[in-house]
Amino acid sequence: MVDKKKNEVLFIYDGECPLCLMGATYFRIRDAIGDLKVINAREENSHTVLDEINSRNINLDEGMVIKYQENFYHGEDALHMMAILGSNFGLFNRVNAILFRSKKLSRILYPSMRGTRNLMLKIKKVDQLKNLEKNDEKMV
Repeated sequence: MVDKKKNEVLFIYDGECPLCLMGATYFRIRDAIGDLKVINAREENSHTVLDEINSRNINLDEGMVIKYQENFYHGEDALHMMAILGSNFGLFNRVNAILFRSKKLSRILYPSMRGTRNLMLKIKKVDQLKNLEKNDEKMV
């Protein structure tokens, strides 16, 4: 029997970031991979995967997270995994595959994407997620 939970792909993102929202909206995984669950860290801040992210000290302000087969991929590594797991359905997925199947290109392009995210949040007058600060508050 196949463990559906193990083949689940979780995409955790900042719902206020237009780039992240586009990724969450248009990203599709190949049918053979498993189920995709999209989690907006601003709306679902009590989701158990966020506790896992915080316990691993993964800063969501530094990038989105893909959890697949119990592994966490963050920022440029998450983009690379999206390219590997992604379907060929839609322009977004095809462009994502072309740009980010290369780890080297992901590493080069990701800082400008993160900078764009931060600029967009500033223009929208939206605070960073600060998930690790919230985690520190829970521990006090």
